Amino acid sequence: MTKTKLLAVWWIDCLIWSSVWLFIKIGVTDVPPFTFAGLRLAIAVVVLAPFVRRITLSKREWMILAITGLILLGVNYALVFWGAQFIPSGLAAVLQAFQPAFGLLFASWISHQRITPMRIAAVILGVIGVAAIFANQLRVTGTQALLGSITVTLGGACVAFAYVFVKQHLNYVPPTVLLVGQMSIASIALLIAGQLIEGPVHWTTRSLIALVYLALAGSVAGFWLNYWLLKRTDASSILAMSIVEPLIAVALGAVILHEKLPAGAWIGAVCILASIWMLVVRAEH
Repeated sequence: MTKTKLLAVWWIDCLIWSSVWLFIKIGVTDVPPFTFAGLRLAIAVVVLAPFVRRITLSKREWMILAITGLILLGVNYALVFWGAQFIPSGLAAVLQAFQPAFGLLFASWISHQRITPMRIAAVILGVIGVAAIFANQLRVTGTQALLGSITVTLGGACVAFAYVFVKQHLNYVPPTVLLVGQMSIASIALLIAGQLIEGPVHWTTRSLIALVYLALAGSVAGFWLNYWLLKRTDASSILAMSIVEPLIAVALGAVILHEKLPAGAWIGAVCILASIWMLVVRAEH
């Protein structure tokens, strides 16, 4: 595999993850968030299930898979899809980019990984960036935007915790088994929540297009390409996407949805991206 081909796949994967925020925003504009997120996962399960090979897991391992699935894709998607209703798609991508910082904190707690001064400084800078965005959203847009920013950020914490916990306890389980198991649990929980809380759904053409794109491109192709790249390159190259994705997401939101980020949000975004660069790039050198 040449470097050119690897780079091409990296950019395709990066573009997919960058674009999901745009389609989430489009979808939740017309369809309630829990139902929309649950159906996204359900479609992905139907597509991926035929590729799952049979393995034997203990009751404890199934329990860990179920709990991490609820946290990673159930609680996270509920928080993100709900919050995306009230903030620009690009800003949602920036706030979720804070995942590596959360991951560092959880890894130091669960796996007892050492935290260096560089990483401490990076986390502090990232926290400053998140705080700047929160303050800006409350001042410029109001309480709903602030709550949306908070829930999207908490969604990133859910992702980080689940990944660290899976790495610690289920690292040997094939990725497709993990994905289908976690997606199945999360989709059931989200669809039940949607039925109880949201009521009837009125679909539009654009929301259906967004749903299919998120299920096939985001949940199937995006995850598959991530694991494909992990087998052929180092983890830092994958994590580096979290620096590029928000920039592309902001550009897509501006061009297609005519979204604009106020100056205060840009300051926070720069702090967060600098923080992720320190964690992902500098920490590897």
